[in-house]
Amino acid sequence: MDLCTLLFALLYLYFSALLCWHDIRSGLLPDRFTCPLLWSGILYHLHHSPSLIADTLWGAIAGYGSMSLFYWGYRVLRQREGLGYGDVKYLAALGACHGWQQLPLLLIAASVMACVFVAAKALWNQTIADIKNPLPFGPFMGAAGFIQIGVSTVSLRL
Repeated sequence: MDLCTLLFALLYLYFSALLCWHDIRSGLLPDRFTCPLLWSGILYHLHHSPSLIADTLWGAIAGYGSMSLFYWGYRVLRQREGLGYGDVKYLAALGACHGWQQLPLLLIAASVMACVFVAAKALWNQTIADIKNPLPFGPFMGAAGFIQIGVSTVSLRL
């Protein structure tokens, strides 16, 4: 692993862990963490694999665009927020780090983990009010990103 890749991996882990922790504690994904993650993904791919910079930029655009559709679609249908806009920006950052090809898998994995979490809460006799409370989605996106990094690292070594 070269120095550039190591630095990117450390930044990725640092900012993703910060985002997950902050979302669990406050329900917010602040720009001061999502923006550096987005830019570190773009700059890493620009330096490490310039031929794939289009995939990186399309990943950021697709992440932002697809999650914006969920955000605004839910807001129009239900007249309230279902996601925070930090989730939109976090998926854009993950798209920049992983590329557009990985976004569907990241979203599916994060959604499945969130559904399993909610089902587990329901099984442990949580009240309906607990289940209806807003669920931070950032930690599930972060976990999906960590899994994707792990899977790609293992498959590169095989």
